[in-house]
Amino acid sequence: MINISKLYCDEITPGDWLRYGRPGSGERAGEAVPAQASARRPIVVWNITRSCNLQCVHCYNDSGPGKTCNEISTAQAKTVIDDLARFGVPSILFSGGEPLLRHDLFELIEYAVGRGVRTVISTNGTLIDADRAGQIKRLGVSYVGISLDGIGPVNDRFRGVAGAFERAVRGIRNCQDAGVRVGLRLTLTQRNAQDIEGLFDFFAAEGIERACFYHLVPSGRGRALADDDLTHAQTRAALDRILARTRLFKQAGRKTDILTVDNHVDGVYLYLKLLAEGSARAAEVWKLLTWNGGGLYSSGIGIGCIDFHGHVHPDQFWWHYDLGSIYDRPFSEIWTDPNEPLLKGLRDRRAMIQGRCRQCRFFEACGGSLRVRADAALGDPWAPDPACYLTDEEIGEKV
Repeated sequence: MINISKLYCDEITPGDWLRYGRPGSGERAGEAVPAQASARRPIVVWNITRSCNLQCVHCYNDSGPGKTCNEISTAQAKTVIDDLARFGVPSILFSGGEPLLRHDLFELIEYAVGRGVRTVISTNGTLIDADRAGQIKRLGVSYVGISLDGIGPVNDRFRGVAGAFERAVRGIRNCQDAGVRVGLRLTLTQRNAQDIEGLFDFFAAEGIERACFYHLVPSGRGRALADDDLTHAQTRAALDRILARTRLFKQAGRKTDILTVDNHVDGVYLYLKLLAEGSARAAEVWKLLTWNGGGLYSSGIGIGCIDFHGHVHPDQFWWHYDLGSIYDRPFSEIWTDPNEPLLKGLRDRRAMIQGRCRQCRFFEACGGSLRVRADAALGDPWAPDPACYLTDEEIGEKV
């Protein structure tokens, strides 16, 4: 994640302690601020079910109504939570499918919170009525992320179900009324990039606390959206609008935190913007970016995934490569296997990554960005990330 509000606008935001090693930004008693990014335990995205009441066109794991999977039992899930708690993961992100369709979701959340693990729900929001919002608050869920990819019909076309937008908005408001920290997740494509201004207006009108703009990753049904992905020029234009509106939000005193996800190039682009503006803040931003390391300490280090079949992956998009199964070995054992070839490579990317990413003068800040995108697009996890939109002149490569 690239925290635009933190980097571009010098805001103190929740999670800075984990993302940038900065104390006093939301860490709880007993949570140690990591001395270096490479030492972090992974945030675990757990696709706890494949069932979903929507049919999103860009679903990275092909969930939906009537989809089958090897869904874990309640007792087995609690055993996994025990292992994750002992392993010291900073958070479990319950996702799906639609996690609220799991009959025991709240039981599992209560169990995880009781083990001292932060819990997050990643949901489409359409099933969050006032009662569920109240229960989420009582259980101590740290954050609820709701998917919303446009205003009104734009979102409904993404979701494959009419009325999804209005139901998600009701879910957002129910969370806000219950005092639950809630934010939005949006995937940028050619279907909605032109609506960035309208989305920021929506954030302001609804008092949204946090919004994450995701770059498209070709996984699951998202593979069929290759023609809808933004061009490099369109990506730069989208980032320009996001940066400008974020700055205006902060100047107006609004508290919406804006982040981008799945393309660490955004941090370098932001840094170059600050340099071009003559901002004295550029040097501090460079320190934050290089401490975090971008892709260097993401997939296979700072984030991992358990899918609804029980398979473990380096991140939530790398479903075509299994590290092991929680039905065979504990997650902690799978994650620390010294002989797993992909994990070994991901933890030594400097020696593995090739091409313009390897030659880039910003490698310490970007870390080669998202390796799964290179693997999905080019069949090689060490190839350059095709979503890098910096020019050869910007990265310092000799052409």
